[in-house]
Amino acid sequence: MTAPDVLGARAAVLVFLAFALAYFLSALVRAVTATLSPILSVELALQASDLGLLAGGYFLGFALTQLPLGNWLDRHGPRRVILGFLGVAVLGCVAFALATGFSGLLAARVLTGMGVSACLMAPLTGYRRWLTPATQMRTNSWMLMTGSLGMVAATLPVQWLLPLTGWRGLFWALAALFVLAMTGIALAVPAWRKAATLSTPEGPREAGTPAGYGLVWRHPYFQQMVPIGFFNYGGMVAVQTLWAGPWMVKVAGYSPQQSAAGLFGINLSMLCAFWLWGMINPGLARRGLRAERLIAWGLPLSLCVLLSIVWLGAGAGWLLWALFCVCSTFVALSQPAVALALPAEAAGRALSAYNLIIFAGVFTVQWGVGLAIDALAVFGWSEPDRYRGAVGVFLGCCVLAYLAFLRLLLRARRRGALPQHR
Repeated sequence: MTAPDVLGARAAVLVFLAFALAYFLSALVRAVTATLSPILSVELALQASDLGLLAGGYFLGFALTQLPLGNWLDRHGPRRVILGFLGVAVLGCVAFALATGFSGLLAARVLTGMGVSACLMAPLTGYRRWLTPATQMRTNSWMLMTGSLGMVAATLPVQWLLPLTGWRGLFWALAALFVLAMTGIALAVPAWRKAATLSTPEGPREAGTPAGYGLVWRHPYFQQMVPIGFFNYGGMVAVQTLWAGPWMVKVAGYSPQQSAAGLFGINLSMLCAFWLWGMINPGLARRGLRAERLIAWGLPLSLCVLLSIVWLGAGAGWLLWALFCVCSTFVALSQPAVALALPAEAAGRALSAYNLIIFAGVFTVQWGVGLAIDALAVFGWSEPDRYRGAVGVFLGCCVLAYLAFLRLLLRARRRGALPQHR
């Protein structure tokens, strides 16, 4: 990497802030269905499976764009790609505000998910070239912290705004804010230099990096992270952005206002967790504590908390869900680690492919939990017990995914195949 590709401190801060606003808004849009679920359920007579599909539609749209997104990021760079995608997000918010039925809302959610799908991948692709590895781990955590701030804004602040704007007015305002974010990115983010122009001792790096996704799919480190990315990471996001809210209302007996306050607490806890990860990640990297090692140690904590939630049922309120999400943040270390394990010229593809795994998991868990809640009615279970049963199935999937991760990790260690992050 040549010196012109490394951003100075002032330029790096401006680029981070420009990208952070877009990611803040994308996270707000992602999580707002949990706060709006009581209103939308009454207004549109939605069942649990409908609600899960509506929330999951965002992640379906998100997943549909990931493979072309990675190629476009590597070829055209973050600024050009994210500006095009955010234009689609503006259209999605407008369509949601104008929708008159469930099908219209679902189509708008899919469109919005497609539009914001570059809001994390674009900056992480740029950081892979513009920042040092230790700084990349920090900025990744702080981007996720910004996302948690957006999810905080989607709880009580949205609940306070709804009497003034209604949910339709809220989405008109979001469309305008996305336009503002586009302006900031256009002004602050540098142009992208073609990878072939990067000089290295071995010559142009592009010449040795295969095109397409084969390099990514076949990489052992990527394969190692797939199970936990799908179920553990995707499931954490599914809970944070949807099912924690209905659980608090249907199982723990919260009012909609209390549920919004609980979601506020959950997302505030996540914000603090990601801020802390950003502070300590450079020090952990200097001490040689690799991401996969930290995940292996920390992720079982989330499984124990989830088991206690299923066991306690109505006694499991927002504090336990917050603890589950915070303990699950260990798995967020996998995302920058995957990018660092592959060549910088393939960073966009590596990040987008892994993001596809994560958000396919989010969609599957969000919709799957809703389907399980409705399906368990055949046994005559009460609604709280159906929620507990569905979360229990989710817990089983998370345990199996963690065991698969451990198996692949131990195999890689025996072969000495763990990559060097440069």
